[in-house]
Amino acid sequence: MNKLLEYNIDYSLSLNIDKKILRKYKILPLKSQELSILIATSSKEQDIDQLLPFFNKPIQFINVHNNDMNAELQYLEFKESLYTLAKEALSVSDMNDENSYIIDFMDKLFSFSIKNNVSDIHFESMNTSIVIRLRIDGELNQIFRFGIHLFPLVSSIIKYFGNLDISQRRIPLNGRFSREIDNITYDMRISTIPTIHGESIVLRILNNGNIQKDINKIGFEENTLLTIKKTLQLNQGLVLVTGPTGSGKTTSLYSMINFLNTENKKIITIEDPVEYKLDGVMQVNINEEIELNYKSVLKNILRQDPDILLIGEIRDTASLQIAIQASLTGHLVIATLHTNSAMETITRLLDLKAEPYLISSTLKMVLSQRLLRVLCLECKEKDTVLSKNNVIGCSSCNYVGYKNRKIVSEVLEIDDTIASMISSSKPINEILEYAKKIEFTTLKENAMRLVDNGNTTLEEFYSKV
Repeated sequence: MNKLLEYNIDYSLSLNIDKKILRKYKILPLKSQELSILIATSSKEQDIDQLLPFFNKPIQFINVHNNDMNAELQYLEFKESLYTLAKEALSVSDMNDENSYIIDFMDKLFSFSIKNNVSDIHFESMNTSIVIRLRIDGELNQIFRFGIHLFPLVSSIIKYFGNLDISQRRIPLNGRFSREIDNITYDMRISTIPTIHGESIVLRILNNGNIQKDINKIGFEENTLLTIKKTLQLNQGLVLVTGPTGSGKTTSLYSMINFLNTENKKIITIEDPVEYKLDGVMQVNINEEIELNYKSVLKNILRQDPDILLIGEIRDTASLQIAIQASLTGHLVIATLHTNSAMETITRLLDLKAEPYLISSTLKMVLSQRLLRVLCLECKEKDTVLSKNNVIGCSSCNYVGYKNRKIVSEVLEIDDTIASMISSSKPINEILEYAKKIEFTTLKENAMRLVDNGNTTLEEFYSKV
């Protein structure tokens, strides 16, 4: 457990100290107590005489892990600037146009997040603190902790950006806004929800430049890519992309749409919500408040004469039936489903009361995927004795040992034999046995190959697959 995460660090204590000294001695002052200064250190020995000139009280040390200390010191100047802006923002009497400090606070946080490939920013109100955490490579990292009195300002400015009711904190709110950071416009999707200590606010950072990728460059293995491209050339049928939340399904879906998006095809997407805007594609944003839901849209969508439909998620029997009907009547339907494997997808379709003969007639391909963190190239190390990939940590990966993620997947192409087996209600294990005979490799097998090749660790394998 990272002990540093427990403290509202008083960054004013380090402002006037040469950062070279802090990094040399591996120390960070945390807070001024009544009789002492509490200082975190990851060094086994400290020369207190060297440190006394910087503090006017006796020193009390707590020991922390070396990587935790290095990670904290790496972005110390950034955190000091956040701390200073937070103090200045609170010095202004209320949230008005003159309180530019809170806007500067948010813009600095946005800029840092974008530079570090953050997908989500979490603002969480605890009992006495506001905690800000960033999701990087699928994992949450606490970046800042401050007194709870900052939370109302943060909540108000985010709602102001999103044109939401600033005074409303008792019900969930959703919205979005755009912000220009370093001359690039980013969309931010807002989600708020009340908790026992106040609010939890999450911002999803949406960057069209990051999502509109060439399907050839996402990271699919060559055989998988060939199967996907071949299936997408079909004029009709159902293509499913499956996996848990955070497995990269949206990226895969949009890349497929980009691959298919030509001037002689009409593509309509039904999403909840629309995350990325695509040129030349008709996108429908689900809005339950006005009964613009999946069922009502799907019932009317075929009258729009589409060639290709993207359904953000098949959620129930009704949406599955309409997707199947559309794929039977000359449309290519691409959708997501929350299942863990290609074989489990077939079972799930049956659970949603789809007739086996309809599944066999419409289902053309199932792509099941995950995103696995890969070891940092700057510091990864292999224990040749134990044949184990070790997580080390360095400044390049912010001392976590991993940097970036790689897609790992399994793709099941529904050929005539598998279609016949589904129609005949053959057991899933028989379908899997046949699929393996035609060189189907499971997601676990492909993920283990990443471990064997030194790209990731067994710990990451077991946590994601």
